[in-house]
Amino acid sequence: MTSQTTIDTAGSGDKADRVPSAPSGPAPAPGLRGHPWLTLITVAVGVMMVALDGTIVAIANPAIQKDLGATFAQVQWITNGYFLALAVSLITAGKLGDRFGHRQTFLIGVVGFAAASGAIGLSDSIGLVVTFRVFQGLFGALLMPAALGLLRATFPAEKLNMAIGIWGMVIGASTAGGPILGGVLVEHVNWQSVFFINVPVGLIALTLGLLILRDHRAALGRSPENGYSAPRSFDVLGIALLSGAMFCLVWALIKAPSWGWGDGKTWGFIGASAVGFLLFSFWETRVKEPLIPLGLFRSVALSAGVVLMVLMAIAFMGGLFFVTFYLQNVHGMSPIDAGLHLLPLTGMMIVGSPLAGAMITKLGPRIPLAGGMVATAVAMYGMSTLEAGTGSAIMSLWFALLGLGLAPVMVGATEVIVGNAPMELSGVAGGLQQAAMQIGGSLGTAVLGAVMASKVDSDLPGNWAGAGLPKLTPAQLDQASEAVQVGVAPLAKGTPDELAAKITSVAHDTFISGMSLASLVAAGVAAVAVLVALLTKRGEHAENAASGAGVGHI
Repeated sequence: MTSQTTIDTAGSGDKADRVPSAPSGPAPAPGLRGHPWLTLITVAVGVMMVALDGTIVAIANPAIQKDLGATFAQVQWITNGYFLALAVSLITAGKLGDRFGHRQTFLIGVVGFAAASGAIGLSDSIGLVVTFRVFQGLFGALLMPAALGLLRATFPAEKLNMAIGIWGMVIGASTAGGPILGGVLVEHVNWQSVFFINVPVGLIALTLGLLILRDHRAALGRSPENGYSAPRSFDVLGIALLSGAMFCLVWALIKAPSWGWGDGKTWGFIGASAVGFLLFSFWETRVKEPLIPLGLFRSVALSAGVVLMVLMAIAFMGGLFFVTFYLQNVHGMSPIDAGLHLLPLTGMMIVGSPLAGAMITKLGPRIPLAGGMVATAVAMYGMSTLEAGTGSAIMSLWFALLGLGLAPVMVGATEVIVGNAPMELSGVAGGLQQAAMQIGGSLGTAVLGAVMASKVDSDLPGNWAGAGLPKLTPAQLDQASEAVQVGVAPLAKGTPDELAAKITSVAHDTFISGMSLASLVAAGVAAVAVLVALLTKRGEHAENAASGAGVGHI
């Protein structure tokens, strides 16, 4: 017996705004176009390109900073600009796909992302790099929810969970594999090649998309018997409020180390962010077609899944940002050696993702997700104990444990979020899942970057004086602090060897103290995520699909 889902998309309780559930998916189409598994391969190529760029740049950051003379805050914006643009645009992009077709938005996203990548490779200033990284994020947002929408429309219900599991594995493997590929490219070619590689990958995704993808969403748009209702308008004010709130929050976190946490500008932006989020929430309950239907969050499991993704990304992305500087600037590794030292992390995510998918299918998501976050918390605590002389074996242990912990979260989050949403809101749910990860990554880099900067600013003067080094002027101390935040010793040309050794020792010890504190904060975030994971459950739609019951309800 098939159950019917309804949800008040405006959050007001008005029955006129209730939309019946769309069907779970058509039968596989014969031939090349619309073939489910070929569709999965096609969207996986595009998704891989976007997910890879989330972490591949981390290994190139030191080379970009050196080549373009960038500051620590500017290097942060290479990551934050991309994540923020991607996160803020995902829900809007999902709405565009629902209205104009996911095939079209996917192809436009692929072309734009590859073009922006090529433009970054040709850039000769940090300002241009950051600008085109923002464009990368915007176009990446077009193709990410479109990929999930295409899978939902192409796969029959009984095979959709398997497709989503593989889709999640591609994201996890690409995210973890970024540092390895980045290390090879930076060392053997240049940092520009990290971006140029997206051009041929984009061409492959475009060619496959033109040949294989079938725009089911466009076919469903005006068919009243299938229960699908395409959006007729866009929540422009909601987009503006959410974008402004997110920008104010991240900007405050990034500028706080230089402004000071007690400065009025810092709290002014934080306050503006809070007001923006409140206004956004209020407006979403009033507009007829909201950007994010707040009725979605009546599902405790779905809400927990979104929060879990944010917390996981804060711990993972924020921690990874400093690990690359630790390996290259403190241990003196080449980019490729740094990437190879992260191989245990990459390998465990690739191996662990399909295993986690099988475990989640058998046990449900709650135990694997909670166990994964426990492993992540322990790994981040272990990384807080790293020192300048820590050997490769100890580092590999913590990196492997981190990969093992992250695998079930990467794979299980899509099922928890999308599976607990009604079928007609699957695009919004898919956008929420990805937005949560990207917002968490941006916040993780900003928050842990602020923790690092504050710790270095606090410890460096005392460590410097304690080593008997020449006294620095306030301007010199600021410059030294900025260098130490990325693990670089502030050495002037011609510094005697003995003095250089002392300065290097102080710089590395101070950097490690900051990284240790940031890792402990990340471990605390992961520990909170364990409790959130206990609130998750298998998506009701996935359960019903498996039993032949159809679509469930929130």
